[in-house]
Amino acid sequence: MNRDQSLRTIANRREPWDVLVIGGGATGLGTAVDAASRGYATLLIEQHDFAKGTSSRSTKLIHGGVRYLAQGRLGLVRTALHERDLLLRNSPHLVHDLKFIVPAYALWELPFYFAGLKTYDLLAGRFGRGRSQWLSCRETLERAPTLVRDSLRGGILYHDCQFDDSRLALALARTLVDLGGTAANYVRVSGLLKNADRVCGVHACDDETGRVCEIRAKSVVNATGVFSDHILQMDGAHTRPLITPSQGIHVVLDRSALPGDCAVVVPHTDDRRILFAIPWHGRVLVGTTDTPVAGPSLEPRPLEAELEFLLSNAARYLTMIPQRADILSVFAGLRPLVAGKQSKNTAKTSRDHHIEVSPTGLVTIAGGKWTTYRHMGEDAVDTAQRVAGLPERKSETRTLHLHGWCSAAELPEALAGYGSDATGIRKLALEDPQLGEKLHSRLPYLKSEVVWSARHEMARTVEDVLARRTRALLLDAKASIEAAGRVAELLATELGRDPEWAERQVREFTELARGYVAA
Repeated sequence: MNRDQSLRTIANRREPWDVLVIGGGATGLGTAVDAASRGYATLLIEQHDFAKGTSSRSTKLIHGGVRYLAQGRLGLVRTALHERDLLLRNSPHLVHDLKFIVPAYALWELPFYFAGLKTYDLLAGRFGRGRSQWLSCRETLERAPTLVRDSLRGGILYHDCQFDDSRLALALARTLVDLGGTAANYVRVSGLLKNADRVCGVHACDDETGRVCEIRAKSVVNATGVFSDHILQMDGAHTRPLITPSQGIHVVLDRSALPGDCAVVVPHTDDRRILFAIPWHGRVLVGTTDTPVAGPSLEPRPLEAELEFLLSNAARYLTMIPQRADILSVFAGLRPLVAGKQSKNTAKTSRDHHIEVSPTGLVTIAGGKWTTYRHMGEDAVDTAQRVAGLPERKSETRTLHLHGWCSAAELPEALAGYGSDATGIRKLALEDPQLGEKLHSRLPYLKSEVVWSARHEMARTVEDVLARRTRALLLDAKASIEAAGRVAELLATELGRDPEWAERQVREFTELARGYVAA
């Protein structure tokens, strides 16, 4: 996957693309992969980097959605559980089983949670990952020893899945290219092209060079998440806001905050969201909050009130909540919730996706979540196919192995997110022993991963490498700042940049990363 080659392909194409997807997050990538799987000439462009926004800031879960059971959204849960199974089959190097414990601090909670999670098992059917179990107090503490013991009555164990969100996004981008499609990051849409009041492409700008071009397409899909309304405003035919953004934050702690082999789920916090404490990449991820925000941002920041809320709620259930200075990273993400009349409480807003076709033929897909990205992409392409009169072809993504597919058991844990590409990263380190060195003593990443990401994954900045190609920024914000200089030097060599560029990259990343430091 090479950005220069992608830009040449865009510049040299004389025929309209069959499908042009705007947006390089989960929804856009899923849509583009689906279109390419059907043999359509497919282009995806992203204004910043792949998964820069919501899609790299999730709770890292592939799940049916336990909280939707209480809302009676059984169809949504069943669809998500089916999609969970497909993800496990199609990307086993990125998605894996994880056990969850729901602790009970009142006697009535045990039968109540058990009944709900048995319903979850029934909805999963043959796609289930294991049966829910009723645990005694002793068994619960054996699996999650840092749970608060006072009044603990026991717990319910159930099964779901975990993943690395930005690594899955990159696997999708590379799958798109493997299928003959084209993808380019840092290409910003500045306007829509129209012919006889029908959208027929976009005005686009390469943000690295400032070069502007026209890209023509038979169908254009707006898959820009929280920025959907921005593209709809360019269309000029949309008056009401489609998106009601909501912010959630997560804190990252040392693994000692939650030893054992299970995640912990608290079904209700003060704002009626679920609280998760999840082992992830040798750390513990705790989240999340639900705060309505006025509008979208590429780099949302945690609010002080959110951080206080999250830590105070977590302290009710976990004994190892640290001081601010011990928090390794704190990050915020925006949920692209579809606006509706049903409730002002965004915690209750459905994660169903929504497809809207403008009078101009622009297809917009919004809402949803990572677990159902494939299903969303299939629906979006079905709609684009019909609106644009493309030759009717069925989706091939249900059984499509994503780039890097291989059994996770075949890989060293540190490189598991690369799948079969891990061989290439190891080869780089063997050819140049310096590339086999770690970027930082507190981070698990090698210098060879920086080189690989520049050559094969369209990494263009220090942020791209430390936030999304690796997860250094989320695992330890201060360590990632300390590693930025090494990353900048390696990138400058690979991308042909001068020392001034490298220095500027370090300054820009340091300023950004300070927003991930809690203290």
